[in-house]
Amino acid sequence: MASKRKVAKRGISAFLIVALALAVFLNFNVKTVVVSGHSMEPTFQSGRRLLVSKAFWLIGPIRDKDIVVVTDSNPDGYIIKRVYKMGGETVDWRYVPRNWPLANGPYKVPPGKLFLIGDNLPVSEDSRAFGPVDMSQVLGKVIIL
Repeated sequence: MASKRKVAKRGISAFLIVALALAVFLNFNVKTVVVSGHSMEPTFQSGRRLLVSKAFWLIGPIRDKDIVVVTDSNPDGYIIKRVYKMGGETVDWRYVPRNWPLANGPYKVPPGKLFLIGDNLPVSEDSRAFGPVDMSQVLGKVIIL
């Protein structure tokens, strides 16, 4: 009977250690954000909660068409946009930054930057207005839609 209790205690201890490790991992690598505004419609409606991860080694690197959350100019602010092009890629002339003279030729995204656009192009304030964002501004990649 004593050995069954030892096995039960070890099992419970192992479970608690795994649960604690998972909680610490989630606390540092996963967060919830709330969609605010209409720039990502119809994909996301305002008020929708999204799960975001910065554990790229687990969910894969950022690629074109991924949805990311990046820091905003507000201290606690963030924006949610779709990756249109990454560093070194050429942006289609329809989406170049508004201040880019077409006489300069094709617009290439600088290395280490992302060119972001909203799914609702007519109302989206995105890289067409504020330019490409640095990879260091990425808070995470949306993993649950």
